[in-house]
Amino acid sequence: MFVATLLTNPETPKLDRVAVESLRNAWGGGDAVWLDPGVAAEFALEAVPANLWQVWDGFQAMGIDLAVQAAEGRKKRLLIADMDSTMIRQECIDELADEAGVGDYVASITARAMNGELDFEAALRERVGLLKGLEEAVIAHVIKGRITLMPGGRALVATMRANGAYAALVSGGFTAFTGAIAGVLGFDENRANTLLVEGGKLTGQVAEPILGKAAKVQALEEISARLGFTPAQAIAVGDGANDLGMLGLAGTGVALHAKPSVQAETSVRVNHGDLTALLYLQGYSRDEFSE
Repeated sequence: MFVATLLTNPETPKLDRVAVESLRNAWGGGDAVWLDPGVAAEFALEAVPANLWQVWDGFQAMGIDLAVQAAEGRKKRLLIADMDSTMIRQECIDELADEAGVGDYVASITARAMNGELDFEAALRERVGLLKGLEEAVIAHVIKGRITLMPGGRALVATMRANGAYAALVSGGFTAFTGAIAGVLGFDENRANTLLVEGGKLTGQVAEPILGKAAKVQALEEISARLGFTPAQAIAVGDGANDLGMLGLAGTGVALHAKPSVQAETSVRVNHGDLTALLYLQGYSRDEFSE
């Protein structure tokens, strides 16, 4: 059995009964279950419809996300999440670069790296090199004044943990940021790269080995094994090319507001919903959320 989930941005609820029932009837699905009126609904299916992506395209134009996944094992025991442009709205290295006066140049490299056009490790070294001499204190300034959380993150982490799941923040960014964000959102652990500092200033180097695509896969494998279950019992979320391995290995891999190359290789894509979409995809209703 499978489940079709329709959802939209909770800040602008636009999912109506006509849209849900029309699709349910067209696909011969079971009774619709409203997880959050105006925001998310689901219904059972016996098979994945042949026209899934054609229908998906039509709903995208309406500001509605659509996903079809296996019904069994939907609720996961592990949340493994990217940070930049996923749990937060920004790319931390771009914000640091802006403080260093090279923001536009670094942002262009970041965009290409996240779309898979550049080698992640090489691109990271180049960008970090441009931060050489930046005062370490700028990091705290950026966290306080430039970083904002992606909507739904607190509810996602709190709800999964309240239901016995483990939450790990695994980023190709920097520990100086993941430590702060993990603490605010309630993650059980965090992994990222370390910016090297001497005399209170960034050296322009990052500690080796760099945590990139392979390291995210390794983190998922290690954390799952340590906790006594398999990657199939994890839900992963990310937006960049360095997340693809992790998204592909997890039982449910969610491309959240992701780069085109990432969406092209993932089957669960959320472009309109926020991070609570990961809860709806697991079958949680709004009244089951923790904050």
